[in-house]
Formats: sequence, C-alpha cells, structure tokens
Amino acid sequence: MTDCHPKRNDKGELVAIKRPSQPTPLTAWLDPTAVATVVPGGPMPATLNGMPFAHWTEVPDNAEGWQALSDRELAEPEFVPHKWKATAAGAVVEEADGRVWLVAPSNAYGGYSATFPKGRVEPGLSLPASALKEAFEEAGLRVALSGFLADTERSQTRTRYYLARRLGGNPADMGWESQAVHLVPRERLAGFLTHPNDLPLLKALLALPSKRDSRP
Repeated sequence: MTDCHPKRNDKGELVAIKRPSQPTPLTAWLDPTAVATVVPGGPMPATLNGMPFAHWTEVPDNAEGWQALSDRELAEPEFVPHKWKATAAGAVVEEADGRVWLVAPSNAYGGYSATFPKGRVEPGLSLPASALKEAFEEAGLRVALSGFLADTERSQTRTRYYLARRLGGNPADMGWESQAVHLVPRERLAGFLTHPNDLPLLKALLALPSKRDSRP
C-alpha cells in the first residue's frame, strides 16, 4: 500500500510513502514505559506531562526569525568544520517523562528507519538556529536547546547535536521528510537507532542522567 504525505516537498511535489508507518493508540502517549507513534496529521492527546500539543502558529519564515529564537547563551565547544563534508545540526529532545523524540525519515531515506531530527545548515543560520528549525520541520516540535551533546561524522556531513526540551508544537505537523514521529523510552532506543552513524549519539545520551530520574 502506498500513501502520499499530506505535505509536499520543497519542489511542490507529492511524496509517495511506500511503506506507511502505523500509529499507536493514544493511550501509549500517556504511558512513560511505552513507545508512542504518530503519523502525519494523526490524532494526538491534548497534553503530555502538563504541556499541551498545539499547532505552532508563529513559525519563523526567514533566517532572522530562527536566529532570534536561538539568541541565548549556550555553553558549547568550538565547532571545527570538515574540509569537504557539509555542516549540519540536530536536536536530541528529551521529554519530561524521560522518553526521547525520534523521527522516521520518509521511505527510510539514507538507510535510517529512525533517527534524531537534523539537517544541513542553511545560509544565514547558526548551528543552534538550524537545530531549532530542523526539530520543527522534521518533528513538528518547538524546542529550546539546553546544552551540547556531541559532534558526529555522518556520510556527507559533520553534525553538531544539542540536547533540547519541548516547549510546544505538535508532532502530527511533521514535514514531508518524516513519515512518523516516535516517543521512545531510553531503554528501547537501541531498537530504533540502528544506523551506525547514530550509535555514538546513543552512547553519549545514555551516559547522561534521564530527566525522569531527576524529577522530584
């Protein structure tokens, strides 16, 4: 069965999803031990961990807008660009219940069945601003960056990943590059992050305390 993503790609073309993902029941979102999955335009609970899911109506439409959202002090090491690989940025967003947000690239693009939202840095954008932009475009989430996680070598990019927390948005609003968004307990991340490029990130994340463990 083939479906089309409700959002068109950057060329205005329909994106056929060859093997559509399957959503989980709404009850999975409220269980911190469960994997929860939403597909484009799918239903979501009204809130999670006391924070609502709502369409982000004031999404920046230019580089200046994204830069304004990222203009805050963030302790991070100097980024050293690769000689020939592109520079990219991504966000590892952890929910208050300790689960982590992942995206399922449409048609497993690049060999990824699931990964963290990330993308190449566009002209006029800093690394932090790019991470914020990609979190929204690929996962439908409005996030705030909370720290540096790791720099990794991908096949065509050197990518900086930031830790982040959800401020708003709705994962059902994911862009055409994602055919599903998952919320995954830490102990089950290894079953989703199967691409070798994501293993260093998984190791770095699991070395940090979970937000769920740090809650009073």
